[in-house]
Amino acid sequence: MKTKTSLLPKEGEAQPSRCPDNSAFKQQRLPAWKPQLTIASVLSCFFLTGAFCLTVGVCLVLAANSVREIQIDYSDKCSDCSKFRENSSNWNKECHCSVNFTLQEDILGDVFMYYGLQNFYQNHRRYMMSRSNAQLLGRNVKIQRSSCAPFSTYRNGTPMAPCGAIANSMFNDTIDLFYSRNSSVIQVPLLKTGNSWWTDKNVKFRNPESYNLSSAFAGTARPPYWHKPAYLLDEEDERNNGFVNDDFIIWMRVSAFATFRNLYRRLRRVRHFAEGLPAGNYTFRISYNFPVSRFKGRKHVILSTVVWSGGSNPFLGIAYLVSGTAATLAGFVITGIHLKLRKKKTYFQKQ
Repeated sequence: MKTKTSLLPKEGEAQPSRCPDNSAFKQQRLPAWKPQLTIASVLSCFFLTGAFCLTVGVCLVLAANSVREIQIDYSDKCSDCSKFRENSSNWNKECHCSVNFTLQEDILGDVFMYYGLQNFYQNHRRYMMSRSNAQLLGRNVKIQRSSCAPFSTYRNGTPMAPCGAIANSMFNDTIDLFYSRNSSVIQVPLLKTGNSWWTDKNVKFRNPESYNLSSAFAGTARPPYWHKPAYLLDEEDERNNGFVNDDFIIWMRVSAFATFRNLYRRLRRVRHFAEGLPAGNYTFRISYNFPVSRFKGRKHVILSTVVWSGGSNPFLGIAYLVSGTAATLAGFVITGIHLKLRKKKTYFQKQ
């Protein structure tokens, strides 16, 4: 008969030690740098951090304030076209409006044109997921099963290209700028390409491989709210069509906030506009296609310059100023506490 051996130590036997080996590594005796937090080192860190943040904040705020910018809200000025677009039967008809404004001073340097939307929420999860990266990479244009639903196929089974709610809601107003000079009207030359990120243009978005772009999109249909198919987005430049169209790429990068702006055009600095936009009378001629009244939105067009820190956004500079002020005040508070405790210690030592 087999007997079970006990794992417990017998009486009189020494129990095995569970202490780690007596080595420098296991006993944590390896040489290491141990910072000594003296009052001088702590205060110097606070004051140096505060001085650095305050300096950077002042530079950022001054740079943001040096940006020249003009913003025009054309929602009310194009109210007739807005009402016209609310009727779905007018989707294939054009509606134009004009907005006049005056530049009191020259805007020198590179000038960028943006369109701005207010109260348009792109940060909804279902909206952000409503796209097909495989289709946008040109791998499968006729994709049917994807996260694009309900903007993936039509009722007859024809797939949409591009599919998804983001692509379907693409901003499609056409904005042209004209300059009045010596009783003549000159159209301001604007650049349509070169406005998107290089990684988006060359990595994240690709047209399907085919000898002809229209044949590559054969068997598909444009999204319901689009006036043109994807291969005709830019009839003047064949390289700016399909999934690599700059306006389309910029729109597909959704915004985190309900009020945002996207880059639309850049000034082409030639002839009268070699130095920038001269002072004078200008006119925006807008082909109104993007209705906003149903969701109580607003539309803007912005002309702006940029500086080394970006556009006219002082938020980062203000954040640095707040951080620097907080660090500096904390340094003064710690200094006051230290002096008060040192006086008490000196007093008790004398007693």
